[in-house]
Amino acid sequence: MKPGSQSIRLWCIVKADKKKKEENAPVKARIRREVISWFWVGLVFLLINGAIGQARVIPSGSMEKTLLIGDHLIMSRIGYDAGVPFTNLHVSLWRTPQRGQIVIFRPVIPGDTSDVIKRVIGLPGDMVDIHDGSVWINGVRLREDYTQGPTEPGEPPLFRAAFAGKKNVLPYTVPPDCYFVMGDNRGNSLDSRFEGCIPRANIVGTPVMIYASIDAPSEPWSSGIIDRFSAYANALLHPSEVRWRRLFRLF
Repeated sequence: MKPGSQSIRLWCIVKADKKKKEENAPVKARIRREVISWFWVGLVFLLINGAIGQARVIPSGSMEKTLLIGDHLIMSRIGYDAGVPFTNLHVSLWRTPQRGQIVIFRPVIPGDTSDVIKRVIGLPGDMVDIHDGSVWINGVRLREDYTQGPTEPGEPPLFRAAFAGKKNVLPYTVPPDCYFVMGDNRGNSLDSRFEGCIPRANIVGTPVMIYASIDAPSEPWSSGIIDRFSAYANALLHPSEVRWRRLFRLF
């Protein structure tokens, strides 16, 4: 018998013996091994989910026509934010948003818990003004081909957060480490026109891809998990409600 054949035979014998021992192992030991294996899988998933990327769903029309209600996004946190699993702790990282970039951020309104998605319009140090249906940055009209509806200043009765109780906030100079953001659907977006700028520490990531899109009203995406699963089940029964052409669209 050749040396190579002997090695293969020995390897098969060892493997078969190991398999036999595993089959004869007590049920409790096998269950323990499975639990430990799945524990490590879950831990790795949480670490990746906290530090690299997360899924998000669009619950409102504030970013139409760019993002529609029911769009499901993969959000990249790389370079923007790192979350500590099982806690509410976040650490801002090195990347800085650019003008025109879509970002996801934690709300600035006390009591609000859902993350918000808007487009960066003004950078730190910029003077932002709104008149004649357009945005002006440092005196230059900003060309925007992604908006829906005319752009108007915020109305004082709707001012909140940093703008609460103020009037005539425009023109507005964006403070350091802060960003002026707006929704693409300018007539249906509570954004920096009403709430002031978004601190860099609140920005957690940017969308990279639409992985699913379901044509359903906003209620399932902003309410409980039962309503959301009902929307998913309805999409399975009625595939025409899936916006197939939007799948895997990159940003």
